[in-house]
Amino acid sequence: MERAEPATADLSQAAWRRSSRSGNNGGECVEVAGGLPHVVAVRDSKNAAGPVLVFRSDDWSDFLRAVKSGALPGRPST
Repeated sequence: MERAEPATADLSQAAWRRSSRSGNNGGECVEVAGGLPHVVAVRDSKNAAGPVLVFRSDDWSDFLRAVKSGALPGRPST
């Protein structure tokens, strides 16, 4: 498996949006910032100043496709 080098992304213009699957009880909330050049950023909404995961846009699209198709173990298809 190819090992990725750490990278940085300019998130100063990121427009964060909360997942529609996030509950209203304040737990397990995920925010995603798309519209960035070549990347998608993901963070925990309870810790907006905390760490951010940054994925290549095509990798994020592949992940979403796998989730929606039910291809990931233990996940029902949507």
